[in-house]
Amino acid sequence: MFPGNHVDARGDRPAIIMGGSEAVVTYAALDAGANRFSRVLRDLGVRPGDHVAFMIENHPRFYEVVWGAHYAGAIYTAISTRLVAEEVRYIIEDCGAQVVVTTKALADVVDQALDGVSAVDARLVIGGRVDGFDEYETLVESADPSPLPNRIAGVDMLYSSGTTGRPKGVLPEFEERPLDELATLGNATAGLFGVGADTVYLSPAPLYHAAPLRMNMSIHRAGGTSVIMERFDAEEFLRQVEAHQVTHTQVVPTMFIRMLKLPAEVRERYDVSSLRTAIHAAAPCPVEVKRQMIEWWGPIIHEYYAGTEGNGFVHCDSEQWLAHPGTVGRAILGEIHIVDEAGNDLPPGEIGTVYFAGGAPFEYHNDPDKTSASRNDRGWTTLGDVGRLDEDGYLYLSDRKSFMIITGGVNVYPQEVENLLVLHDEVVDAAVFGIPDPDFGEQVKAVVQPAPDGEDRDGLPARLLAYCREHLSSIKCPRSIDLMDELPRHPTGKLYKRLLRDPYWTEAS
Repeated sequence: MFPGNHVDARGDRPAIIMGGSEAVVTYAALDAGANRFSRVLRDLGVRPGDHVAFMIENHPRFYEVVWGAHYAGAIYTAISTRLVAEEVRYIIEDCGAQVVVTTKALADVVDQALDGVSAVDARLVIGGRVDGFDEYETLVESADPSPLPNRIAGVDMLYSSGTTGRPKGVLPEFEERPLDELATLGNATAGLFGVGADTVYLSPAPLYHAAPLRMNMSIHRAGGTSVIMERFDAEEFLRQVEAHQVTHTQVVPTMFIRMLKLPAEVRERYDVSSLRTAIHAAAPCPVEVKRQMIEWWGPIIHEYYAGTEGNGFVHCDSEQWLAHPGTVGRAILGEIHIVDEAGNDLPPGEIGTVYFAGGAPFEYHNDPDKTSASRNDRGWTTLGDVGRLDEDGYLYLSDRKSFMIITGGVNVYPQEVENLLVLHDEVVDAAVFGIPDPDFGEQVKAVVQPAPDGEDRDGLPARLLAYCREHLSSIKCPRSIDLMDELPRHPTGKLYKRLLRDPYWTEAS
């Protein structure tokens, strides 16, 4: 399925509404624009299996570019708008993009990134004239709006957020499949969450990330409407739900936390009763935060654990979660194994590395070492997370393996401490990691973002240390706490912990 399937029946229906500007893109306009862009790509020499990259903010033409690349049978890569030129160049060169598309707002970064890159055949800019770029609108508006003949479906090749190092490109298996063929996982996901032609989906995250990019495409396949926020704001999110009678949304736990920390009178100002399904993923959610959200919105909250790699998919609804608080669910794609350092399966209740067996194959583009490190000798694959299973097969995540702190020979998982700290009234965000300790190897360190209206900021670290000692064993408690105005968090909720951790280790060395 694709947007063109809905033109005859609902061509005038909004496929996209921009939350801030209220700009509307109908199904007829989206399909025609995507057809035009697919022909532009073909004229530029892009054939099925060739690579296209784009760096575009949440923009009315974002999905015209995505679906156009899809219609052309391209392998397309969305680039984070938060990256600097050196990082953008790495992705463009690594994916082998022949065509790069950006907007006037981001053209300076892309221009710097492309300096000296000879493999890119064309660079296009949306929104105005920029030296060194062809104007996207001029090319697209002069192109034929009819579909390409014998269309082959494209696929995305997305890059991880790079929270623990260089982003990794996840290379899909590309086969020349007809455009009309159903996208199996996307179709299954839409069925799981009850997506249909009557769906109004609120998308508050950056579209370049895998979850919003793919979920909005599922909405378009089903004939629903995507309401896309240019940027997340907690109160504005609630206003959009009421204004557009939103039925579905997908958020990350930091968004839950921001909404819960709104004053009660603000939260009660907006009617969110139209919501039927709220999905969250991408980062751990503190148990108490999720419990409060279910009390507020009702048992409509779904959680899943998966990666861009697509090697497994774990899901739970509100009823399952309430029966198993803290779980991320049971596997519905791939079989979960918890494995120790020697590669042995661990019994329920014991913590080890989470592996999937029988999931979709993947590899990291141009990185055989990372691909090899993600597999064991039985062919199971891992995203690098640590967790345990209970007797009923529900998965509980402890943390990423690379974030584990070993202090005095004891393993400490920062997620537990972070979950406690963010529940404190004076804390907006928190990060916990290990720093060097001459006696214990590592000690537990916390960096927190204080609430803007807090009092006695200088005394906050001492109050938080006492709060931790009240709720955690001494080995898990931070030895010290630093304050920071804003933590380096990806818009999808993932924390760039290495940016906080590395200076402490550099100073120690």
